[in-house]
Amino acid sequence: MHAPGDAAPLVIVAKIDNALRLTAVNAAAGRLGLVPGKALADARAMIPDLDVAEADDAADEKLLNAIADWCDRFTPFVALDPPQGLFLDITGASHLFGGERALIDAVRHGLTRQGFAVSAAIAGTSVAARALSRYANGTIVAPGGERDATACLPVTALGADHPIQHGLKRAGLKTIGQVAARGRAELAARFGAAFVDLLDCAGGLIEAPISPRRPLPDYMAEHRFAEPVVIEDVIAATLRSLAAALASVLESRDEGARVIEAAFFRADGAVTRITVETGRPVRDPQIIARLFRERLDSLVDPLDPGFGFDLIRLKACLAERSIPEVIGFDANENAKKEISFLIDRMAARFGAQRIVRFHAQDTHIPEAASITLPAQLDVPSKNWERTAVPRPLRLFARPEPIDAIAEVPDGPPLRFRWRRVQHSVAKAEGPERIAMEWWRSRDPQPTRDYFRIEDEEGRRFWLYRDGLYARETEHPRWYMHGLFA
Repeated sequence: MHAPGDAAPLVIVAKIDNALRLTAVNAAAGRLGLVPGKALADARAMIPDLDVAEADDAADEKLLNAIADWCDRFTPFVALDPPQGLFLDITGASHLFGGERALIDAVRHGLTRQGFAVSAAIAGTSVAARALSRYANGTIVAPGGERDATACLPVTALGADHPIQHGLKRAGLKTIGQVAARGRAELAARFGAAFVDLLDCAGGLIEAPISPRRPLPDYMAEHRFAEPVVIEDVIAATLRSLAAALASVLESRDEGARVIEAAFFRADGAVTRITVETGRPVRDPQIIARLFRERLDSLVDPLDPGFGFDLIRLKACLAERSIPEVIGFDANENAKKEISFLIDRMAARFGAQRIVRFHAQDTHIPEAASITLPAQLDVPSKNWERTAVPRPLRLFARPEPIDAIAEVPDGPPLRFRWRRVQHSVAKAEGPERIAMEWWRSRDPQPTRDYFRIEDEEGRRFWLYRDGLYARETEHPRWYMHGLFA
């Protein structure tokens, strides 16, 4: 039973090995002896009035990613350690916050203020940091001191599989130091080489690589505010300043950015990320600022500062070599630059997938002669080849069937019905025979005979007949494929 006024004991359960087991407990349940891994039946026998909630893995993952977003303010290298942990690689970043002790205090204080129970530690390897955070909260290990710092921790701190933990306990090995004292060959033979690597990582002998949840930027510039800002003009001025700083770094390396991301960190922990892409490498701060202004103006939900932004970061996610441009008097080159900038602005406002251009394809099939790709993509395209006969101005994506009557089996139709309208043919030219690409289909495709038709009212059509010609007992299939101007 719990005392009046205390929080009720609460546990989270999930089905593990065909049994309901505890996956998390609150402080009240922990004080009564409940720990994760205990069977729910045993927990209810100990505490009959226990509050039980079912685990929600999707919600837990979403919350962990939200916490990771908030932690991006300390380092862009944040990795997930599910179900309840994060790894922050703070190499070269601790001095920005006044040292490692000030950094770890800032992380714990910020998350505690948001209502989370936090434990953290700093060590040279990820396994050592995780073990110390769970059993020695607040520990900061000096370089090379991981072996001594983890020696007194229980073997469960390694996070090995339950059979391995059970085998270690049966062998009388209760601490990491006792396990590390045994021979490596003996441990590998009994528990496997992966466990030996885990043990060496906890001791600082090797490091297990961690994968950041977001790709690391090529270049980055950020501005931290002593007090959160909400004024739109200040936010815009900050973006321009960061664009100038980022452009200076890019120029010093003769590079330009193709993908740029602006991250706005709110004081309450929410993070908003806005990305713009360009068709060619850019480093002009005015262009960068203009693209972000277009992107911000097009947002369905305007940028909400809430209680204010305490950090704004600008990242060059993808940088490429930028060839210096020579200023000349060629009007065509200047027009290409202006068109490229216009495409970038329209893509920032409407989306890159909505601004497309046609690219010629190496095929003689009319409907496959071109494809649409985002206009910002730098995709080499073959030159448009002029055909010997004119093509219609409007080409249908899918040919439409028509009813046609031809006097000569391999000649043009005399009249045809299309979209419920009867047309009488006044002039005809053809056929233009186009064979299908037999190597692209298992089933043979019929050859097409195309005709340029003009009806009695002067309207011009492009239609074709399937097959080389029709026998007297057969009815050929006719299709409308395009309209001439």
